[in-house]
Amino acid sequence: MRGAGFASKEEVRAAFLSFLGYFLTPSGLVVMGILDASMVFFLPLGIDFVAILMAARRPELFWLYAVLATVGSVAGAAGTYWIGRKIGEKGLTRFVRERQLRRVKHRLDRGVFLVAALALIPPPFPFTPFVLGAGALGVNAWSFFVGLAAMRLVRFGVETTLARHYGSQIIRWMKTPTFEAFVGVFIALAAIGTIVSAVLVWRSVQRESPGLKTRPTTA
Repeated sequence: MRGAGFASKEEVRAAFLSFLGYFLTPSGLVVMGILDASMVFFLPLGIDFVAILMAARRPELFWLYAVLATVGSVAGAAGTYWIGRKIGEKGLTRFVRERQLRRVKHRLDRGVFLVAALALIPPPFPFTPFVLGAGALGVNAWSFFVGLAAMRLVRFGVETTLARHYGSQIIRWMKTPTFEAFVGVFIALAAIGTIVSAVLVWRSVQRESPGLKTRPTTA
């Protein structure tokens, strides 16, 4: 007999598939793209994983899923860019380590499109600091986001095209216990990573609070 308060294997499986099922829709794919490019949400390869699964299920729409993933990703990056604009170069040190900040500035000095091309590199490459830095350092938004959209479209296009050709194998894998375990890890990473990221952002903001409160006034 199963003890009270403990979910059965079937209930856990249903919860996993329900969670994943929300994102396996056109609107869910866009939402995942927005979250994936934000400063707080953390899930390596989250948007790539969802786009691949959707293309495997509906191979004829592989091109649409690449476009939707790009739209969501660029929209999320726009939010991060806007935050960078608000905090300015001085505020970058609250969110980006000094060593990483030097690398961001070096890449930005070499050209907008070169930085946008970094969007081709999947996680764990940390692309968010570059988006934040582009906003804080006043990089031309039009040039940056045109390049970013092009690179993201290439990345997601390659992934969904491969999923279109190997879709049947991916679908078979989705029906195995291994896939259920993978989804469990997927959810755990999202929860833990997001909490850690949110705490780090909150602490970065709080470090500035005492200075704001004790700022001397002028007569």
